Amino acid sequence: MVRGDRFIDDDTRQFLVSFIRQRRGVEAWVEPPTRFNKPSLLLIAHDGEWARRAVPSGAWAFDFCARHQVPAYQAGVVPYPQRKRDWDARHR
Repeated sequence: MVRGDRFIDDDTRQFLVSFIRQRRGVEAWVEPPTRFNKPSLLLIAHDGEWARRAVPSGAWAFDFCARHQVPAYQAGVVPYPQRKRDWDARHR
């Protein structure tokens, strides 16, 4: 069991796993909590498609990514890739 799993609902966990399994080249950015938002996990596929979900903690996100063999980076330290911005621009 990933640390903190009891604090994340099954739908969210299943969504994250499905996103990883159904796309190629997924990488993750772990976003720290802010005054108004919980910590979150931003998954970005090879083509720039992305999904963001709130997670129990940054440690949980890094553990989850390691368990699913997804490279994970600290948001704010490693910038988001250009492919995400390109995907956003194509889907406005």
